[in-house]
Amino acid sequence: MPRRFPVGVAYGGDYNPEQWPREVQEEDVRLMREAGVNLVSVGIFSWVLMEPTPGAYDFAWLDEILDRLHDAGIAVNLGTPTAAPPAWFSRRHPGSLPVTRDGVRLGTGARQTACPSSPEYREATAALVRALAGHYRDHPALALWHVHNEYGAPLGECYCPASVDAFRVWLRRTYRDLTALNDAWGTTFWGQRYGSFDEIDAPRANHTAVNPAQRLDFMRFTSDEHLACYRLQRDILRELTPSVPVTTNFMTANCASMDYWAWAREVDVVANDHYLAAERPGNHIELAMAADLSRSLGGGRPWLLMEHSTGAVNWQPRNIAKQPGEMRRNSLTHVARGSDSVLFFQWRASRFGAEKFHSAMLPHAGTGSRLWRDVVALGRDLAALDGVRGGEVPAQVAVLWDWQSAWALELEWRPSADLRYRERMDAYYEALWREHVTVDFAHPEADLSAYRLVVAPSLYLLGEAGAKNLRRYAEGGGHLFVSFFSGIVDRNDTVHPGPYPGALRDVLGLSVEEFHPLRAGERVALSGGDHGRVWSERVRPAGAHAVELFAEGPDAGHPAMTRHDLGGGVAWYLATAPGDLRPALTAVLDGAGVDRPRDLPDTLEHVRRGDHLFLINHGGDPVTVHGITGRDALDGTLYEGRVTVPSGGVTVVRE
Repeated sequence: MPRRFPVGVAYGGDYNPEQWPREVQEEDVRLMREAGVNLVSVGIFSWVLMEPTPGAYDFAWLDEILDRLHDAGIAVNLGTPTAAPPAWFSRRHPGSLPVTRDGVRLGTGARQTACPSSPEYREATAALVRALAGHYRDHPALALWHVHNEYGAPLGECYCPASVDAFRVWLRRTYRDLTALNDAWGTTFWGQRYGSFDEIDAPRANHTAVNPAQRLDFMRFTSDEHLACYRLQRDILRELTPSVPVTTNFMTANCASMDYWAWAREVDVVANDHYLAAERPGNHIELAMAADLSRSLGGGRPWLLMEHSTGAVNWQPRNIAKQPGEMRRNSLTHVARGSDSVLFFQWRASRFGAEKFHSAMLPHAGTGSRLWRDVVALGRDLAALDGVRGGEVPAQVAVLWDWQSAWALELEWRPSADLRYRERMDAYYEALWREHVTVDFAHPEADLSAYRLVVAPSLYLLGEAGAKNLRRYAEGGGHLFVSFFSGIVDRNDTVHPGPYPGALRDVLGLSVEEFHPLRAGERVALSGGDHGRVWSERVRPAGAHAVELFAEGPDAGHPAMTRHDLGGGVAWYLATAPGDLRPALTAVLDGAGVDRPRDLPDTLEHVRRGDHLFLINHGGDPVTVHGITGRDALDGTLYEGRVTVPSGGVTVVRE
C-alpha cells in the first residue's frame, strides 16, 4: 500500500456525511478519533451531488469533508458513485434501465439501476470518473479508489436491447464463426441451429428449459460486461492517479453472478463485503469461508474487509442483533484469515432511507450504548495488532471453487433438485473447519503442487485443462478427494464422452454406470454405520478399490467411497452425502499428512497468520490450549506452554 494508507490494520467504514448537517459532521470526526478510526469510505452513492445536472460537476461539499478528515489524520477510500445513477440520467436515457429475464423494465428509486451494456451509462460514468480523479488526484487524504459498489448484486443479468447487441458482439469475439457456436451449443438438439449471429437473442424466460449452453454463455457475458465497466473506470483512475491503488468490493461467497477468479486479476487489492447470516447456525464458519476465499482470490496476499456489520442487518428477514463479543470475534476472524482492514457499513446509522434499521459503528442509541463501547474497544485491539499487517496465512489444503461450475450445476433439469453448489461447498468447508484445518480455495486449473490435499466438493463442470491439471497433481504425489457428480460436463455443458465421470474417470480409477438420486428426506445405510443422503450411484471400480460400501438402497453392495493409487499420489471418491463427513475427511487428511492441532473442541478457531496465532472461542466454556509459548498481542501477557481462551473470547499470541 502507498504512503497515504493507514499504518497497521485499517479501521472504519462507509461514511455518508452528506446525510448530516455540518455540526454532526464535526462531531463525527471527533468520535472517529476516539474510536481509533483511520480509514473511511466516502462518496459511494453521491453521483447526484457530484453531478447535479448533466456535465456540471460540484465537488465543493466533498472538498470540505476530505479536508476535515485529513486534518484529523483519517485517510479516505474514495468511491466512484456509479452504482446510483441520478434521476436526471434515467429520465434522459430510459433505455439504460435494466430489463429482467421476464421482460420487465425496472424503475428508479433504488440503486444499481443501469444496464452495464448501456453505451450512455458507460459514457456518463467515464466522464464523471475523469472529473472526480482529476479533481482529487493530489489530495493528501486519498488512499484508495473504491470503484462502483458490489457489481452484480443485486442486479446481475440484463435483457434489454443494448444487452442483446452486446451479447452478439461477445459471441462473435468468442466463437468467431457460427459453426463453432452451433457446435458448442449443441443446436442440433430441438432444431435450434443459427444461420446468423443476429438471430441470437438473450436466453429469456420460456415455457420450458432454454438451451443450457446459451444460458451458461450469457452468464459469462454478464460477468464480463460488469468487469468491462470496472476496467473502464480503473484505467482512467490509473491514468490520473497512478500511485493510488484501485479496487471494488466483492461479495465472494454470496454473489453468484460474478466469476471472481477473472475479477481478482483486475484489482490492485481484493476487497470483500461480508454480512453474517444472523439466523444460520454456525454462521461464523461461513464467515471464515468467505474470508479464506477472499484471501485465495488474491493469491494468498492480504486483502481488505470493506464492509461488515456491527450488529443487525436490516435486509435480512429478521434484524437479529449480534450477541456481546460476537462483533469482536467476527472482526478478528477476518484479520486472522488475511484481512488488513476491519471496515463496516456504516459509520453513523441513517435516519432515513432503506437502511435506517441497519446497525452502525455509531448507533441511534449514541455513545452511551454497549455497541459504541465495543466499537471503541475493537479500535484499541486493532491498534495493538499493527504487527499482523501483511502477514500470510499458511494452508496445506486447497478446496476447488469454480463459479462457472456453479452456474452450470444449477440450471434446469439436473438429476436432482437437491444438487446445490453451496450445499456441498459449505458441508466440506465446515467439516474441515471443525478439524482445525485452514484452507485455501483454488481454481481447478491453478498450480496445486504446494498442497498436500486438494478437495473437490462440487465440480460438475470440468474442462480438459482442469482434468489434466488434477491428474498431474495426483500423479505428482498429491492427494485428491472428489465428491459425487463431478467431472460430468465440459465448459459448454456437454457430457464428456463415455461413462461418467468422464473428465475424472481415469484419475479416480472408476466409472459410474447410473445415477440414483434419492427421494426427498430418504437415507441409505453405509457399511461404516453412517447414512448417505441426496445421492447414490452405481460405481464400477477400474483400478480403484472400495473403502466403504452402500449397505442398502439401489446400490447396496457397491462402492460408496473409493481409493485409487495413482503415480505417487492418491485419488479418493465419495459417491454420496454422508450424515457426517468428518470420519471420511479425517482418514484422507491423515493419509495426506496434513498437520493440524488435535484434541481441541470444534468450537475453537485456530488460525496462524505470520507469527500471530489467533484463538477464537465460539463455545460456551473456556478452552485451554497446550504447547504455546509467546506474548499476548493484545494485553502483553506472557504464555509459557499453555493459553486459556475464555468463553466467547479471542486470544492472539505472538509466538
